[in-house]
Amino acid sequence: MISKAHRFNGLRALDFVYKTGKVARGPLFAVKAAPNPRRQSYRAAVVISKKVHKSAVARNRMRRRLYESLQSLGIEINGPYDIVLTVFSDKLAGASPAELSGQLKNQLQKLGIIK
Repeated sequence: MISKAHRFNGLRALDFVYKTGKVARGPLFAVKAAPNPRRQSYRAAVVISKKVHKSAVARNRMRRRLYESLQSLGIEINGPYDIVLTVFSDKLAGASPAELSGQLKNQLQKLGIIK
């Protein structure tokens, strides 16, 4: 799990990213990010709908796996960004950790968040 300093809080915190962010879409999830000059470091959130998987246990497991991949790449993130990962495939539950971190790294590179 990522630290509290890197998490979103509040009800309308994601609105800014949804309105102004750029999108990089992959086969399992999409990454939407926007620079936020009012912060010192990045913030991240993972959004998984009930349409993806009915079981809360499975959704939480997918969420934890993505947070873990993002935490390992957190050192490489340059600048304060607001990042939202939106999952739209239940195949993420069976994906290997290397596949998840590779896809996440590619999408963050497309957005220019990491080099």
